[in-house]
Amino acid sequence: MVITKQSRIFLAGHRGMVGSAVLRALKANGYENILAKTSSELDLRNQNQVNSFFQKHQPSIVIDAAARVGGILANRDYPYQFLMDNLLIQNNLIDASVRQGVEKFIFLGSSCIYPKHAPQPLKEEYLLTGPLEETNSWYALAKIAGVKACEAIRKQFGKEFVSLMPTNLYGPHDNFDLHTSHVLPAMIRKFHEAKEEGSAVELWGTGTPMREFLHVDDMASAILFAMENTLPESIYNVGTGKDLSIKDLASMIQHITAHHGPIHFDPTKPDGTPRKLLDVSKLKILGWKDSIDLEEGVRLTYQWFLDHQKGYKEVKL
Repeated sequence: MVITKQSRIFLAGHRGMVGSAVLRALKANGYENILAKTSSELDLRNQNQVNSFFQKHQPSIVIDAAARVGGILANRDYPYQFLMDNLLIQNNLIDASVRQGVEKFIFLGSSCIYPKHAPQPLKEEYLLTGPLEETNSWYALAKIAGVKACEAIRKQFGKEFVSLMPTNLYGPHDNFDLHTSHVLPAMIRKFHEAKEEGSAVELWGTGTPMREFLHVDDMASAILFAMENTLPESIYNVGTGKDLSIKDLASMIQHITAHHGPIHFDPTKPDGTPRKLLDVSKLKILGWKDSIDLEEGVRLTYQWFLDHQKGYKEVKL
């Protein structure tokens, strides 16, 4: 399809960390016809509302950045919400897009869709080759369903429905709630508050798992790349291709936040998947690459946290 600056783009989840980054990127690149609705204006879990919205506005491009997300603790405590809310959101958006003739759909998944003990780095073809990590299997199952739905649409209808699998994302507008957040924003808050209190930092697990992190502005650039180019396959990993241990991440954040107390890891708490490093060669060959160094990205995110201490996001379930 031919994409112009006037193409009608529906961005689902524009207030989230990823969605807000995509919205900034779209506007910065001159896109003028962006549809965006808050959850109070359009409940993406409600099929009738979603179908009515698509019938009225007829978007030609849909970017699905809407999801219920969270870290190990949230996934452990709220498995039903992580499974069902994500299934409802993505299924309603995907089905409405097919029914209304949307030509391009970009679905955002997660690296947690891959088996817990898959070979490293993780290639797209490893999907469904082994058991999932137990702590986030509910979220992963929902995302796998979305990936396969987009693949089926490409196969049956020839539509350009593309799934992007990001690694661990972080950046402005992240969730800093200690009960529902991912590891990097949780660490930023923990180290900052421990610095203010002059106390130690308590962290889950052993600190040995390896993790890869991508700044959300880099993720937004990958989404625009997928929107503006014809991608020949249905699924692509998005990441840096570099990882570090949770213990090393903690040391980095401790240095950036200027916390000087001890760090205590609790090995009785779960580690999650031992390693999650993405093979990002498929998208790199097509011409996309990340640009924000992790340490610089964490510094920027910590500064954003400091600037928004009275209003940073805390997602309650």
